[in-house]
Amino acid sequence: MDALHGFKDAQLLSFQRPIIRRLILGSYWVVILFAIPFWWRLTSIERIALPSNRVCAQLEKRPVFPVSVQLAGSSFQGRASPLASELNGLLAQSTRTSTRWSNLDIHATVDQNAAVDNQAAHSVYTIAVGNDTVVRHPRHLILSQDDASSATKIAGVLTGLLAPEASSRVQRVVQYAKRYRLAFTLLNEDVTSDYLIHSWDIRAALAEHISPILSRLNVLHDFLIESQVQFHAPLAFEPVQIVSENSTLYGLTPGDLTIFVNSAEWTLSSSVSEDPVLHFLLFVPSSSRQPLHILDTQGSPTKRAVFLLPQWGGIYILNHLGHVGTRTHLTAVDLSLVFSAFADQLSALLGVSDLPHGVKSDDPFTLSDWQLDAVLRYRALENIVGTQQTLHSIVKLVDQIENMPVDETVRGDVQNALTALEQAYQSTSGLPITVLQWSREALSSASHAFFNPGMLALLYFPAEHKYAVYTPLFASIAVPLIVALGRELHAWRREHRKTAGK
Repeated sequence: MDALHGFKDAQLLSFQRPIIRRLILGSYWVVILFAIPFWWRLTSIERIALPSNRVCAQLEKRPVFPVSVQLAGSSFQGRASPLASELNGLLAQSTRTSTRWSNLDIHATVDQNAAVDNQAAHSVYTIAVGNDTVVRHPRHLILSQDDASSATKIAGVLTGLLAPEASSRVQRVVQYAKRYRLAFTLLNEDVTSDYLIHSWDIRAALAEHISPILSRLNVLHDFLIESQVQFHAPLAFEPVQIVSENSTLYGLTPGDLTIFVNSAEWTLSSSVSEDPVLHFLLFVPSSSRQPLHILDTQGSPTKRAVFLLPQWGGIYILNHLGHVGTRTHLTAVDLSLVFSAFADQLSALLGVSDLPHGVKSDDPFTLSDWQLDAVLRYRALENIVGTQQTLHSIVKLVDQIENMPVDETVRGDVQNALTALEQAYQSTSGLPITVLQWSREALSSASHAFFNPGMLALLYFPAEHKYAVYTPLFASIAVPLIVALGRELHAWRREHRKTAGK
């Protein structure tokens, strides 16, 4: 007992005895040592090996579509065999020198029994001679006498049909998706305008101009159509005013076209969905800004009333129709030119190439088999390249981020994508739609692996963040224990020296 202060001596307290104090301290360290394996197991990251070698081997592979072209022997009057031989030489040279032909293996033959009315096989294109150059269903090409006069001219026509130029459309074509929403909107700039349109006969216009295209493209995509009418859709800028002696008009410069859509005040989509949306706008300027024309680079008005926004949609500017008068409803006849332009824009956005110059179609209101096959091959190749790039990105990320988890789900998706790619390559000799289906499955599996929630988490949680979280937690526990352990070791050594000295 401390007589001066009335407290007991700390050395006389039972829990302050060295042996008890050391047992208490030791129990903490025993718990920590036993907890380390459990902590290590619970916080360890599962990293299953990916088939990196197979992924890297896929980067250089491209599908090659075999295409058979048959010349109708009776139609070419004995010139079919030499033309076919010369045509094969020209096409072989084009394949070696032009990237447009790199994915096609074309071989021209002569069929003495071929006729224009026969049903050609899915991979055979027949060519005959007629009055005009026309494509017919299914996969028939009738050449005019002039176009059929030499192998060079035949090769030129086949180039535009089988291998259309891709570089000119790659910027405007939307990325492939299984389903699209098509949003048709009638926009009145000013609700007080004398030319306000209240309604439109959109069902009839869609049935006449859009439905034939959708019926042909339904092997590639599913479509959901929606429409609306807005009565107040102001522009976000002032059009250029052009005053002449006889009239005043307004114009849109090329720069104005890029900012024409007023996203802040126009509600262009009526539903929420993850499906890509293609917009088609019929814009009716206010009466105070009519006529509204598109200007060329020199600032001169053009006759063009329609323009395309790449990967977004198309816009048609409808100035006052003289024959409409004061009517507030647009009939199917009034909408004929508008939806004809929308149909062309829809085809362009979905990757459908135009027929070559001088080539007509026996059914101009729908897509020919030549165009459909070309877009099927284009989309299949796009999906295959996208799958290869996605898989390569996954492998690269896993190699760069050592703590990124890779579980069985990710590896399974990668393997499924690789298997689908192999199936796509093996299907090139069959229907193009089969190649597209396998390529679509491959891209879906690769995207599912890339956006796996377990992998995405660590893309935004580097190791530095982990240290910043754990250091304040463990430092506050470890420092007192380490200091206490050092103090007890020092005390034990001192006591041991005293005992040894006696």
